[in-house]
Amino acid sequence: METEETKSSNIEGGVFRAAWLIAVVTIASKLIGFVRDMVVANFYGATLVSDAYFYALQIPSLAIIILGGVGGPFHSAAVAVFSKLVGAEDKPEEHVNRLFNTFLTVSFVFFALCAIFGYIFADKIMGIIISAGTPELVHLASLHFKIMSPIILIGGIIGIYYGLLIVHKQFVLPNLSPMILSLVVIIAISLAHNDNSGIVLAGATTIGAVCQILIQFPKIKQIGYRIKPNIDIKNNPQFNNICELLFPAILSSTIGQIGIYIDMFFASNLILGAWTAVVFANRIFQFPVGILVTAFLVPLFPIFSRLAGEGDENSIRTYFNKGVGVLLFVAIPMIIFILLLAQDGISLVFERGAFDSNAVLMVSEALCFLSFSILPYVFRDSITRVYYAYNDSKTPFVIATSAIVLKAFLNWLLILKLNMGIAGITLSTSFVTLFNATMLGLFIHKRIKLDYKSLFINFGKMFVAAVITLIFGLILCKEFNNIILPRYVFELVKIVVVMLSCSIIYIMLNVLLKMDYAKEVLLRLKK
Repeated sequence: METEETKSSNIEGGVFRAAWLIAVVTIASKLIGFVRDMVVANFYGATLVSDAYFYALQIPSLAIIILGGVGGPFHSAAVAVFSKLVGAEDKPEEHVNRLFNTFLTVSFVFFALCAIFGYIFADKIMGIIISAGTPELVHLASLHFKIMSPIILIGGIIGIYYGLLIVHKQFVLPNLSPMILSLVVIIAISLAHNDNSGIVLAGATTIGAVCQILIQFPKIKQIGYRIKPNIDIKNNPQFNNICELLFPAILSSTIGQIGIYIDMFFASNLILGAWTAVVFANRIFQFPVGILVTAFLVPLFPIFSRLAGEGDENSIRTYFNKGVGVLLFVAIPMIIFILLLAQDGISLVFERGAFDSNAVLMVSEALCFLSFSILPYVFRDSITRVYYAYNDSKTPFVIATSAIVLKAFLNWLLILKLNMGIAGITLSTSFVTLFNATMLGLFIHKRIKLDYKSLFINFGKMFVAAVITLIFGLILCKEFNNIILPRYVFELVKIVVVMLSCSIIYIMLNVLLKMDYAKEVLLRLKK
């Protein structure tokens, strides 16, 4: 007979094993994505062409990454509902297959209409988004958007596939498939050489997205799902559950995207290349943070959903605190590394070809201010999964909506009034992320009372360790600047030495302060 303690230990072990697997796979995928960004930076720099591409990419990105990506509404809705209907090792029964096809068909129709609408009105859409931009920029962005409009069609479908794969503990493919898009982009623009308009870049992005969904299909079929389109939406309680969770989550994600459009509007008032700098800062930010959040929250979310269905609040509190605690423990050094080494790292990786020293400074400035959002970011994404486990996506939507007003005000204040430029855009993002995390943390008591006391005690210990580590890092960097070496060698050696030294100091301090999660992570590493 399996005791509660044994069951808890098995679940924790499963989560950590899955987290390590997902982390390794995500690192591989993110590294290829990082190489893609290096190639794009080398060929296009921070110029009118790159600005046009990244402006045009925002709506397709909304579909395939925000709505359809891992952690997006379609993935979350699929996990929340299907994890209660089918076991991870079981073949889906007929009623589950029928629900899958209803979900798939309705999503396809919806996104197809959005893609057609986007293609027809591309000029007007880009004209609104880049209202302060030059006619040349708006025209080029419209052309890119038309080429990439088919990506919109893929969004919800790939999200459903991701969700079903996660339900059946197929963690590798959802986190590996974005690599396909990156590889297609790298190959295409490397072969094109002189893509002065960015058309090859936009076309390769579309082809890569199509390949990304095609690679999912064989595994979905192998699990036991069959595509038989239907629109069985009447008297279908499970589909109603999907809709109750999905629609507010879509609105919440879309509202969040409006914050990006606000950023785009303000960025178009700044110097040429400003939006490209913000995009690259976000890409670099997402490299470590995306790996961290994805690795822990993807395997935890189905567990939250099952426990919520069973009414086991104590276990949810336990896993939430452990999950968030480990995320914060690993996230804090990321902030330290960014503050100490952002310019050296960006120069080492990106400064070549069309990406000059001015672009390095712009991206570094944006990234440093964005780094302050890491802690509220991981807390926000973690607690949102608890809301979704209780089929509540309305509360996150309401909070995200109220944050839009704050975002617009902060951009106006920091950029137009205080003249902070690019830094104002990413600093306002950090403040808004903190607002979202705080509000979500306060209102969760309507669903479940979480144990914040132990979480914040541990966070206090981490913070003390972080401040000491940052001071040590600043002194080390200052001393390092007296060493004379060739530029790339200097930057590489400095990054390695500072990161390794600060990591050792941070971990030792947390162990001395008897911080729970430091002992937990060390124990897992030993195993």
